[in-house]
Amino acid sequence: MAYPAKQFDTEKDAAIAEVERQTGPSNFFRAMSHRPDTTRAVFQFYQTVMSPGSISERLKEMVYLAVSTVNECAYCSDHHEARAKKAGLTDEEIEDLRAETDYHFTEQERVALRYTRELTRTASTEHGTRELLEINFQPEQQVELTLVVGLANFTNRFNNGLGVPLEKDMHWTA
Repeated sequence: MAYPAKQFDTEKDAAIAEVERQTGPSNFFRAMSHRPDTTRAVFQFYQTVMSPGSISERLKEMVYLAVSTVNECAYCSDHHEARAKKAGLTDEEIEDLRAETDYHFTEQERVALRYTRELTRTASTEHGTRELLEINFQPEQQVELTLVVGLANFTNRFNNGLGVPLEKDMHWTA
């Protein structure tokens, strides 16, 4: 198995126990628990980036799902599709996002998705995209949007690289 499964005792492994008290079982964080210091730091960073800020939860989830779709990360797509629905996206909008047609979105949302996909595919953007970003988003929103893109790319690469399975596809033993 490519996935670095780890047997652990949640009473002895404080880092994963702390995370799972807040999230429930998470194969992403369980894989990361091979490095407890990293587990805590990444969890804190994730919470900080995805918490309420200058852009809406809806837009954050759209961006996270767009990155996960581009990177073909089944783990993150599954988790963030559920979160996107909770943030108000419809099934039709999610399909539109995945197809990259973006018909059902506002101009600002389309700009964010264009920026997200370019940054994900090339780690850069075209000049016109950056100009549109500056027209449609304040500087703090641009930074927050870029943090979500970076976070999603990190988790996608971690999960895809290690072959982390969805929780529903695997039963853990503590």
